[in-house]
Amino acid sequence: MLGPIFQRELVTVPRRSGHYASRVALIGLLLVLGITTWQASIGFTREASLGETAAFGLLLYQIVSYVLLLVTLFFATLSAAGAVAQEKDRRTFVLLLMTDLRDYEIVLGKMLGALLPITIQLAITAPVLMLFLLLGGIAPEQVLETLVILAATAIASGSLGALVALWRERTFQALALSLLFVALYLGLVQIIGVLATLGQSEAAIEHIQAWLDPFAALQTVLAPPATGRNGFSPAYGFAAVMLVWTVTLNALGIRGLRRWNPSGEPIVPREAPEAVRELDESQELEKRAQAHAAPGPVRHVWHNPILWREICTLAYGRRPLLVKFAFAVVLLLILYFAYTELERPGGRPAFAAAYGLVPLTILSLLLVAAQAVTAITSERDGGTLDILLVTDISPYEFVFGKILGALYNCKEYIIPPLLLTLYYATVGALAPLPANHGWRTVLELNFGPFLAISGAILILFAFVVVLGIHVALRIPSSRQAIVQTLGTVFFLSVGTLIAIYLIIINGGSFANQWLSFVAFLTVGIGGLLYVFSADRPSAALSLASVACPLAMFYAVVTVLIGKPGTQESTEPLLPFLAVAGAFGLAIAAMLVPLLSEFDIALGRTVAPNES
Repeated sequence: MLGPIFQRELVTVPRRSGHYASRVALIGLLLVLGITTWQASIGFTREASLGETAAFGLLLYQIVSYVLLLVTLFFATLSAAGAVAQEKDRRTFVLLLMTDLRDYEIVLGKMLGALLPITIQLAITAPVLMLFLLLGGIAPEQVLETLVILAATAIASGSLGALVALWRERTFQALALSLLFVALYLGLVQIIGVLATLGQSEAAIEHIQAWLDPFAALQTVLAPPATGRNGFSPAYGFAAVMLVWTVTLNALGIRGLRRWNPSGEPIVPREAPEAVRELDESQELEKRAQAHAAPGPVRHVWHNPILWREICTLAYGRRPLLVKFAFAVVLLLILYFAYTELERPGGRPAFAAAYGLVPLTILSLLLVAAQAVTAITSERDGGTLDILLVTDISPYEFVFGKILGALYNCKEYIIPPLLLTLYYATVGALAPLPANHGWRTVLELNFGPFLAISGAILILFAFVVVLGIHVALRIPSSRQAIVQTLGTVFFLSVGTLIAIYLIIINGGSFANQWLSFVAFLTVGIGGLLYVFSADRPSAALSLASVACPLAMFYAVVTVLIGKPGTQESTEPLLPFLAVAGAFGLAIAAMLVPLLSEFDIALGRTVAPNES
């Protein structure tokens, strides 16, 4: 019923090399989460009572459910968007339109085929979630409602990603807009909570949010009312709303498939050879200058043609301001919620700056990473990377042209976190202040943290740019390169947040958690080692794989429990030096092979030990 596209994906997905590895990795991640949570809440030095086991089961189930929801929402959106965008970059999507395939077979086949790996992951996590029933603390209907929420989130977010990719013609625009639309949707749903302050019923507002927001729906499952629910469960209401969204989004995609694709590139007529031969030399040069591919006057190309193309041409599609406008809207929502946390009537919460800075920085890092990796994958899929191989462009021109071009095109995503950090410094939200303080005290106490946080953010932006280029040049498959790049940024962020949460729920005590965090760090180191140098290992990349998770963990620990027995963090210089040194090492370790082994990395020749 879904056509040959879905049938092909159904047959080929189990044959992919990473099929079983991804399943084992997911179960291993859940196992590490279980060990870490047990060590953080109970420990291995004594036996747990029945009540403690039930409390542990509920706590672990909450952590696992939220992690699975984040992973499902993120990867379902990007997987569907990347599947369609990759076809467009390879110019094979037009061939699909020329066949006798029906419109719904193309749209639903690509979307559901891209969601097959996500479906398999949900299928293997269902038995794991059922095992939590043995620990106590949760009921079977909670497990069923959690799976319903995960499935509904996957199909709805996948439909959104596929629709955006059908609409836009470039991979970066498809990935960026998909992420931004998801963030915009979640932000707008949270705005509904403002109605509670306008005299509306708080219970009614929470019920509406639970039908629209996957995280709010999951919260109603994990923390049901003590008196029980009256009527329909919010989880099933959320699934019904997501089903309506899925039908609507796919209907729009089917209707706009032929109108949006092909995008309609202008065809420039060329001079006939007979007419060219009749012209004298001066007329021929003038005629050729007027017959160049791009309309308008001839533009002067810079000394570095790669950098010129990245900055001065539409290398990433038409109407690039659409992505920046969507980011601006999401930015306003984040700033609104950040401001409400600063001006909360009961006083500022601990680490108030994190409420705005953390989500904004993570979103900006994902957008910059998507720009960097698609700068290479789009060249490869479009066939222009092979043309670059036969030119006299040096490795320095290519690599730094791509790096500087990505940073320039993403300046609208890099500057806001820095400005927000400056704002937090001016209002005294980066460091604890004495009871009676003036503006001089605020500046003196917040100047050091401002420099440290700003420097760390800039280092992370440079890291994700180089990471995207490094992974895209190392992996020939564009889809795998995109997933590994964005997945690395995603799991580094989520892993850091999980470590923070586990330290907080244990009251800041680290002595009872070191064994579990060792296992947590081992998983992170292994993942980075695979992403950095799975096929071409090197000592520098291996050292960077170890240093980056350790540096992030050290920074988290020193910020949360830097001065035991107090509510203060340690001085910001040491965490900044740790992060800057580790990620600076990773940047250098990735750049050196790109510049010294440029021919090998792009396949122009083979390594000395290869045939």
